Amino acid sequence: MIVIINYGLGNLGSVKNALDKLGVDSMISKSIKEITAGSGLILPGVGSASEGMRNLRKSGLDKVIIKQVEKKKPILGICLGMQLLFSFSEEGNAECLHIIEGKVKKFNTELKVPQIGWNQVKQKPSKLFLGIKDKSYFYFVHSYYCQPKDRKIETGMTDYGINFCSAIEDKNVFGVQFHPEKSGEDGLKLLKNFTDIVYANNTGN
Repeated sequence: MIVIINYGLGNLGSVKNALDKLGVDSMISKSIKEITAGSGLILPGVGSASEGMRNLRKSGLDKVIIKQVEKKKPILGICLGMQLLFSFSEEGNAECLHIIEGKVKKFNTELKVPQIGWNQVKQKPSKLFLGIKDKSYFYFVHSYYCQPKDRKIETGMTDYGINFCSAIEDKNVFGVQFHPEKSGEDGLKLLKNFTDIVYANNTGN
């Protein structure tokens, strides 16, 4: 079972619908028991980092997520969910989950912010991108971008005035700045790849 974490923000229904389309067993939950029992986790998100972290801390889900990651359970952060995996976000000067060392920075570009629409992802080797052509297009909606301290975990790069990190892979931790659930067949393929990672890992409690 893949658990889509409900912390009061995000495109929960869209992610669930995409997994349903793939025939993947999944559920939306804010229950610590159900999240702990899941084989893999998806942390989605649309909104601000400060509100997201406030909701996670209020519910105690911040500690639950960190503990499950430490147990090597696969997790996929999507958009804001990816940003919350990092140490710090300039959006509301938010201290985040500190799972990935690095910062989330606001775009400083002459291009329109937020970036809304389709853009290319230049890939580096990653389990998430298996079977997906390099420089495929995915759908973005964001004003902030992630800057990992360890550049080796960057698996996707995208140009929007600057060349920014749009995907990461660090052992059992994955993140994408774009919305795979809104990115057509390539997005569905990426989600399928994540579910394959989850079931190959077969991590329970």
